[in-house]
Amino acid sequence: MLLARYQHEYIEAGCDEAGRGCLAGPVFAAAVILPHDFNHHLLNDSKQLTEDVRYQLREEVEKKAISYAVASCCNQEIDNINILNASFLAMHRAIAMLSIKPQFLIIDGNRFNKYQSIPHHCIVEGDAKYYSIAAASILAKTYRDDYMKKIAAEHPEYDWHSNKGYPTIKHRNMVLQMGHTPYHRRSFRVTEPQLEMKFSVS
Repeated sequence: MLLARYQHEYIEAGCDEAGRGCLAGPVFAAAVILPHDFNHHLLNDSKQLTEDVRYQLREEVEKKAISYAVASCCNQEIDNINILNASFLAMHRAIAMLSIKPQFLIIDGNRFNKYQSIPHHCIVEGDAKYYSIAAASILAKTYRDDYMKKIAAEHPEYDWHSNKGYPTIKHRNMVLQMGHTPYHRRSFRVTEPQLEMKFSVS
């Protein structure tokens, strides 16, 4: 079972991102402040859940969160500042959009660029340990999926409706054959596929 809080003294927001490993599209991030008594038996790391469950949980999080926000960095920003810094920037933007200013941040992963003067703690696999980070992972993933499904109609040959921009064999082959679209991250190297790559794109 996930934990409600890392600490209990300050207003705490959980943060996570989605789409760091993709060849195309933005990286999305979310920040979520949940009530102290929030719990849900299905809430977990978004990568461990089916698409239907993720969208069900998104409704639950948005209904019960004290505050939440979702933001992104586009592919051009990713190319300019690199994917790690773009992930941090997307998180900063989400935190800035919260209607209530958090006093403490818990971040999924092992690195983060400090946001203003708010203290933070990085937690490896935090989306499988804390409700607020898991909730942020759900929002970031579903909002990004919505975006990729929307732009998939512009370039159907890249199969973004299915792969969401991740480097599946079909996606990599299409980039090698047809080149980049305006949504591709040009700083990401695309090589000839050899073996099937395993990504959670459902």
